Amino acid sequence: MAKKPKKASAEPGEGGADAAPKSKKKLIIIAAAALLVVVGGGAGFFLMKGGSSVAKDGDGAAQASSHGGGGHGGGSEAKKQIAFIELREMIINLSPDAGQDKGKFAKLRVSLEMKDPKLEEEVKSLAPRIEDTLQMYMREIRASDLAGSVGVYRLREELLKRVNVAVYPAKVDAVLFKDLIIQ
Repeated sequence: MAKKPKKASAEPGEGGADAAPKSKKKLIIIAAAALLVVVGGGAGFFLMKGGSSVAKDGDGAAQASSHGGGGHGGGSEAKKQIAFIELREMIINLSPDAGQDKGKFAKLRVSLEMKDPKLEEEVKSLAPRIEDTLQMYMREIRASDLAGSVGVYRLREELLKRVNVAVYPAKVDAVLFKDLIIQ
């Protein structure tokens, strides 16, 4: 029986020696993972912070150029990068809502925003096609489809899709509402 306690005491000693390298491996793996998380988090923060500061600088530059400040030509170049094309006012019959005999009317004035001013003349020459596309789509809409800001947002997105099909290969970046009245 005396020999058995010695073996038992010897095994934990040997196990303790084996456990030490295993625990060191675990400690190294945990430390490496923690370091990876810290470095990754720092890099992510740096990238996010860097991206937002660039946007702030861009907005600041745009604001400075819109106020006519600055003696260099950088502000005028920023203004030339965007072109707006105003379409004529349209009055359109909307489809009647369920249970109604008569539809309502929509008065619509929009501007098209383009980031490539070189294509402005090409898009202006396609204005009749754009207006036809808008009118054909708007005649299928009911006044209830335009209720609230969500309805107007959906309308803007649908009009943008259809305008881009009408002016392809040119590209319009936004449809901006100047007037939208429903009666």
